[in-house]
Amino acid sequence: MNSEEEFYDAETGLESDDSCEVSFKDALVFDSKQVTDGSTTQENGVWERRKTLPAEMISRNNFSVWSILKKCIGMELSKIAMPVVFNEPLSFLQRISEYMEHTHLIHQACSLSDSIDRMQVVAAFAVSAVASQWERTGKPFNPLLGETFELIREDDGYRLISEQVSHHPPISAFHAQSLKQEFEFHGSIYPKLKFWGKSVEAEPKGTMTLELLKHKEAYTWTNPLCCVHNIILGKLWIEQYGTVEIVNHSTGDKCVLNFKPCGMFGKELHKVEGYIQDKSKKKRRVIYGKWTECMYSVDPKVYETYKKSDKKTGGDLKKPKQEQSCEGEEADEMPEVQETVTVIPGSALLWRITPRPTHSAQMYNFTSFAMTLNELEPGMDRLMAPTDCRLRPDIRAMENGDIETASTEKERLEEKQRAARRERSMDEEDWSTRCVWFQLGTNPHTGAEDWLYTGGYFDRNYTDCPNIY
Repeated sequence: MNSEEEFYDAETGLESDDSCEVSFKDALVFDSKQVTDGSTTQENGVWERRKTLPAEMISRNNFSVWSILKKCIGMELSKIAMPVVFNEPLSFLQRISEYMEHTHLIHQACSLSDSIDRMQVVAAFAVSAVASQWERTGKPFNPLLGETFELIREDDGYRLISEQVSHHPPISAFHAQSLKQEFEFHGSIYPKLKFWGKSVEAEPKGTMTLELLKHKEAYTWTNPLCCVHNIILGKLWIEQYGTVEIVNHSTGDKCVLNFKPCGMFGKELHKVEGYIQDKSKKKRRVIYGKWTECMYSVDPKVYETYKKSDKKTGGDLKKPKQEQSCEGEEADEMPEVQETVTVIPGSALLWRITPRPTHSAQMYNFTSFAMTLNELEPGMDRLMAPTDCRLRPDIRAMENGDIETASTEKERLEEKQRAARRERSMDEEDWSTRCVWFQLGTNPHTGAEDWLYTGGYFDRNYTDCPNIY
C-alpha cells in the first residue's frame, strides 16, 4: 500500500461560488413541522432540536498519541491514520457549517446603508465564524470523497450544502444561501496540518466569499492559523493567530485583523485587533476584542487617545508569574486567561459569543449549535442525499458512545474508499468529473481557482450520488 492510501478519512474544504442560479420557489425545503413520528421532542406541537448528545464524551486517558506522531515532526498529517478516540462525533463538513452559527450578523450587514458599517459587522462575522474552535480539541472525522452535508435553518433564514470534492489534497466546498435571496456565503478549504513536536498547526488554505446581494457587494478573506498545544503531554489548549484581510471588492474598503499569538507571558491570548480603511486608505474604525468572547468597534482617534493614556498610567498589566518557553520537554502550560476585554469608552459592541451549555465539557466542548448538527430531524432521512454525513455509521456510533463499532466502521469505510480509488485508477478516471454539486472554476472576485456550486441539490434528485457508505 502506498503512502497516499494510508489515510482515507479526509479533511476540510472552503471556496467561493457566484455561478449558480437557484430558484427558491421551485426548491423543496424540509419543514420539520410537517413530519412527526411521536418519538421526537415536541413543544406546542412543534419539533424541538436536541440540547445534548446521546452519550458523553469518550475518555482518552488510556490512549497515547505519541506512538503515532513521534515519527511525524515537521510533516503534513493528512496521510497519518489516527485512532478514532481522538475524534469528535462530527464530520469536517459539519464543522464548516458552524461558520453559520452567528448568521444574524450577515442579516444585520444586509440591513445597513453605510459600507463602513457593513464592513465592521462582516468583520465581526469573520471572527465569530472561528469562535466555535475554542477548546474543541477533538479532531473531526475527515470526510469521505463525495460525502455531503446539508443544513436548513428556516428560523435563521438560510440553507447550506457542502461536499468533499477532493481527497488528495483534501478539499471541502460549501455554499450557503439566504432563503430570501439576501446573501450567498461560499468557499472551499484545504487544511494543511503539521506536527511540531508539542503542537499541531492547522493552516486553513482557501478563501471565504460573502456576497450581499442587495448591495451588490462581495467580501473575501482567509481564516487564521489554528494551533493545538500539548499534543503529547499536559492539558490541550488552542490558540489562533495570523493576519486576516477582508476586502470589499465593490467599494475598495478593507479590514485588517490581527489574531495575536499568546506571546511569552500569555498577555495577548485570544486577542484580535485591527482596523477598517476606505479606498483612499484612511482609517475609519478600529476593531478589537477576543475571538473567544466579543468584538468592539471604536473611532481611531478615540482609540489612539486611549492607548496613549494607558501607556502613561502603565495600563492594567499584571506582572507575569513566569516566562513561557517553546523549548524543552515540559508541556506548554496554557497562560492564565486575562480578564475579559477592557472596553474603551465610546465603543460599539459588534458581537458577543453565545454561552455554551453547562454540560459542554462532557460533550466534546460542543456549542449548543454543534450539538444539533448530527441529529436526524424527523423524516429527513427520506429527503436528504444518501451521501449526507449524518448517515455515516462510524460517526453515529461514536456519538452513541460505541467506540468499538466506530473504529470498525471507520476502517471499513476507509478500505471501501481505497478500493474505489484503485478502481478509478485502473479506469484512468478523474474523480473531479464525478463531483455532483460543485465544479472547479474561477472565483469571479479574486480570479483564483475555486470550487463553485452548480445548483440543483435542493431539487431532491440524488440518482447520480455515489454509494460511499
